[in-house]
Amino acid sequence: AALQKLRGTSDLSAELEEMLAEQAAVKGQRAKKPWELFQNAALRWQLVSIVVLSSAMQLCGNDSMYFYAAYVFREAGIPQDKIPYVVIGTGSCELITSVTCNMIIDYAGRRPLLLGGYIFMAGWAIVFMVALSQQTQISWMPYLSMACIFAYILSFGIGPAGVTGVLPTEVFDQMSRPAAYMICGSLLWFNLFLVGTAFPFIVKSLAHFCYIPFLVVCVCTALYVWFFLPETKGKSFLEISEEFRKQNFKTKTRAGFYKGPEEIKTTTL
Repeated sequence: AALQKLRGTSDLSAELEEMLAEQAAVKGQRAKKPWELFQNAALRWQLVSIVVLSSAMQLCGNDSMYFYAAYVFREAGIPQDKIPYVVIGTGSCELITSVTCNMIIDYAGRRPLLLGGYIFMAGWAIVFMVALSQQTQISWMPYLSMACIFAYILSFGIGPAGVTGVLPTEVFDQMSRPAAYMICGSLLWFNLFLVGTAFPFIVKSLAHFCYIPFLVVCVCTALYVWFFLPETKGKSFLEISEEFRKQNFKTKTRAGFYKGPEEIKTTTL
């Protein structure tokens, strides 16, 4: 009854079937502790994926854009008493794009949104550093810097901000999800503290090119998503688990082919 009210339809056979199949797959198991996920080879790539993506959420430099916002807006000629409202506008952009991402995620897919978000953020980081370095020489550069701030935040909201939070639900079973979310939450707060502590020293050392570390994070995360993260759109948990199982247990034979654990038992390595 609760599901019917939530979905707005009485036809829930497919969803209930998937839920019951997942329940049957974990029957007899108990909820796992966070440290047990690190010891389970069957969850290796799922765990690596959420560690990489949860860390990149803070290490990509999105929150650091707000550090520069007031300075850039002031250089663009916005009155000092209006700057706080413009900064609020940048936060509103992130909120709106995050909501938009949740509306289109089932149509666009997880991988394209993550990949596109980090690629665009890497591109805007380059433009932003160039604009900052030329801000005092070219009159219209502050406006380009201001555009970069909005574009960077929009790219973050439409991709990483909206997608990263749902991945643990899709790649971990019912017994592992609470522990997975504990790891994600801990990483988010730890990396937020790390960026907040280190960023002033990065600015002091690299000046206008302080976004180079964040650029590297965005590029590396995009590469990880491209090569290692499977698409989960439209797939049941058991189908997603099967894709990760192939990654977790693949072993290379002499002929250069990868085989699963059942095939390995009958294959001479």
